[in-house]
Amino acid sequence: MYFKDFAHYLQMLEQRGDLHRVRVQADPLLEITEIADRMVKKGGPALLFEQPSGARFPLAINVFGTQERACFALGVERFDDVAARIKKMIPEMPLTTFTDKLKLLWNLRDLKNIQPVTVRSAPSQQVVEMEPNLRDLPVLQCWPRDAGRFITLPLVVTRHPENGLQNTGMYRMQIIDEKHALMHWHLHHDGAVHHRLWKDQGRDTDVAVALGCDPATIYAATAPLPPGLDEMLFAGYLRNSPVEMVRAKTVDLMVPAHAEFILEGTVSANRTMLEGPFGDHTGFYSDADRYPLFTLKAITRKNTPVYPATIVGPPPMEDYYLGKATERFFLPLIKLQLPEIIDINFPAEGVFHNCVLVSIRKQYPGHARKIASALWGMGQMMFTKMIAVFDADVDVQDCSQAAWTAFSNVDPERDLFYTKGPLDVLDHSSPTAIYGSKIGIDATRKSAAEGHPREWPAVITMDEATRELVTRRWSEYGFTR
Repeated sequence: MYFKDFAHYLQMLEQRGDLHRVRVQADPLLEITEIADRMVKKGGPALLFEQPSGARFPLAINVFGTQERACFALGVERFDDVAARIKKMIPEMPLTTFTDKLKLLWNLRDLKNIQPVTVRSAPSQQVVEMEPNLRDLPVLQCWPRDAGRFITLPLVVTRHPENGLQNTGMYRMQIIDEKHALMHWHLHHDGAVHHRLWKDQGRDTDVAVALGCDPATIYAATAPLPPGLDEMLFAGYLRNSPVEMVRAKTVDLMVPAHAEFILEGTVSANRTMLEGPFGDHTGFYSDADRYPLFTLKAITRKNTPVYPATIVGPPPMEDYYLGKATERFFLPLIKLQLPEIIDINFPAEGVFHNCVLVSIRKQYPGHARKIASALWGMGQMMFTKMIAVFDADVDVQDCSQAAWTAFSNVDPERDLFYTKGPLDVLDHSSPTAIYGSKIGIDATRKSAAEGHPREWPAVITMDEATRELVTRRWSEYGFTR
């Protein structure tokens, strides 16, 4: 199934018994974070705060806070179900026969059915406030040392000044006052690229911020898509239904028609302010830095909207489950370029960019190094600080098995290798910002050609016949499970 909007998703969560209503007042200043943090760590339900202190609207949080819930949000039993759909669209290379080419054309034809569609009126514009106030929203201060209140689940829409293509990304926003916020887009983000291009023309950047879309559209804003690929098209693909868009009231942008709120405004070409610190998804506070100023022109919204929020901090948090979706969805595309890869895991403790575990069908000496180098050259994988490569028989989703294998197989002098390149802006360990060293770890079995003349030992495993015998007789031994 797919969800028409955020309200529909919350309704279905409640029907499943997976949403808890908090009917008493709770403070967006730290209190809601503490409640939500406890809930996500124990795998508890989504939360709907009906009376956030000092705000006009209810707040929903922890809506992606377990893997089961995140799968439900995206309409699948398992994330790998989407990966299987993506894999079906990838043709076997090369396209040698007429049938191969026809198959590819048919798959591309299917994409036409999920293109965003334009509507003239929209629920997200039932109310138009031309004298808007950001303080009407129950915006959270998440952690004690945060610089203030931050919008944490915004879908930020911008437009390329030359080709007119829109981008939707998720960049936090620090509230300054009733009409102003700071836009935290990093150097490498598409939104920041658009802003620089508008700035080169001496113009402010039109921006629309959608709050509270259907889950697939929210997720699409976080996905590491190639530049120029419309996030709304990807959301339509995930939903199996096109996303409806409507023209914004005060800026030259198309916005999701079923959002709970739309914040319309501009980001200044020249004016910046100090933003942060902020308790980030790394589990540490990110430093304060200067970011451009967003000026609010209008708020459009539904008649009875719900404000969406999330918190980030020491993992696992909600963002881990969205990151796990990305890991599974994009694995087929990684395999398209590196077919020897079996599986890949971004463990929670690696907070996306610190560590990646990879298993491969090793075919020649130095193969693990080749894989690590290739991954560092793929889009946002350039930020990955540590890549550990394992043989095909290692389950990299089992971090205990991977750790045991690496601790056993690695000779530090031979199997650790280093390079330098871009780092995530949140990496606080590097002496310089956004640039530093990376480590590759070859945890595969070694041959004489790789400097290991001794025989490599076999892993201890029981023979299959004995395993089957014990399985059959398990209850005879007096065991219930």
